[in-house]
Amino acid sequence: MLYQRSSQLFAEAEQVIPGGVNSPVRAFRAVGGTPIFVKEAKGAYLYDEDGNKLIDYINSWGPMILGHAYEPVVNAVIERAKKGTSFGMPTALETEIAKLAVAMVPNIDKIRFVNSGTEACMSAIRLARGYTKRDKIIKFAGCYHGHSDSFLIQAGSGAVTFGTPNSPGVTQGTAKDTLLATYNDLQNVTDLFAANVNEIAAIIIEPVAGNMGCIPPAQGFLEGLRKLCDDNGALLIFDEVMTGFRLAKGGAQELFNIKADIVAFGKVIGGGLPVGAFAARNEIMNYLAPLGPVYQAGTLSGNPLAMAAGLEMLKALNNDTAIFTRLEDKTAYLETGIRKELDKAGIIYTINRTGSMISVHFDASPVTDFKSAARGDNETFKKFFHGLLKEGVYIAPSAYETWFITDALSYDDLDATIDAVGKVAVTL
Repeated sequence: MLYQRSSQLFAEAEQVIPGGVNSPVRAFRAVGGTPIFVKEAKGAYLYDEDGNKLIDYINSWGPMILGHAYEPVVNAVIERAKKGTSFGMPTALETEIAKLAVAMVPNIDKIRFVNSGTEACMSAIRLARGYTKRDKIIKFAGCYHGHSDSFLIQAGSGAVTFGTPNSPGVTQGTAKDTLLATYNDLQNVTDLFAANVNEIAAIIIEPVAGNMGCIPPAQGFLEGLRKLCDDNGALLIFDEVMTGFRLAKGGAQELFNIKADIVAFGKVIGGGLPVGAFAARNEIMNYLAPLGPVYQAGTLSGNPLAMAAGLEMLKALNNDTAIFTRLEDKTAYLETGIRKELDKAGIIYTINRTGSMISVHFDASPVTDFKSAARGDNETFKKFFHGLLKEGVYIAPSAYETWFITDALSYDDLDATIDAVGKVAVTL
């Protein structure tokens, strides 16, 4: 495939945008080469500025669960735009999507919409601190909760890819209130509580990690975190920006039957537009202004375009009782095919999967946390990435990212992907 036009566009972008991109992982620094500039997308496919067609496995990093340019979402956005794009005032749409979200997700009574997953997680932490009147939080190495200062203390994904897990600009004062734990290590978390008695406001976790590849929780891990929070007066925050409305109608809470105290959403809830949200029980959410002392605001929060897109997406997921089974079946089919091709070529690998999230790690050992994810052979991953790209398959340009499966993928697409893996595997 040729990428002359993308190369030209990237060179132009570098003159006016830092690194030529508006989010670091897009720059291809982790895999080498020139980023691909997308012209349009439909269903399971991307069409780039050079006229190439690619089977898409990042799907805007998760939200395109029903495929790109999903018609009901597109039509809803068009119709709303005709009536005005933003008012900074309440609309009936906000209540409508809030009611639907609360009905779909267990253990929440109220929800507040913001503009991104970063905002949602940042607000959830502030709310937890205000509610508990404590300062410290526990996060897990390799989990990424956006670029708010509290979270850039050994973050995953882009921050790790570029070797700057402790970002300049984050103060020592902020860093001291963020305690780092090891994912899937319950004893480590227990020790942190013992060393910080009555100081920890909350644990925040991706219930299925997606920013060090897909890493599922070990059996009993989430249950153990729930008990530790209960025993120590702390809140359990699920960052479901990736997993919410993707792993099940009610997200990871439903899938694992674990009750979180606060849940952060993004991705799917916006139908592809910039949206985030956080939700909890009444007694916690009522601590938010204007009812309570914890301040959070946003001029564009709940804007009508995002609410229209999100409402159509949630309606579709709520009404289609078989979608999550279809997504899991397609992802399992893909996993089986990839395993067959990698085994045939004698490649050392590990595959992790939960629902419609999957990742390939080039290491023989189980990948259960950030340290084990970092052991993967990144040079092999680079060859794998570019090999698939040449075959018309687009996966995340980082070994520290999950793949996202969309319902728009056909089994022919999956077979084409498996065939591509087979062709690439013999070259690794």
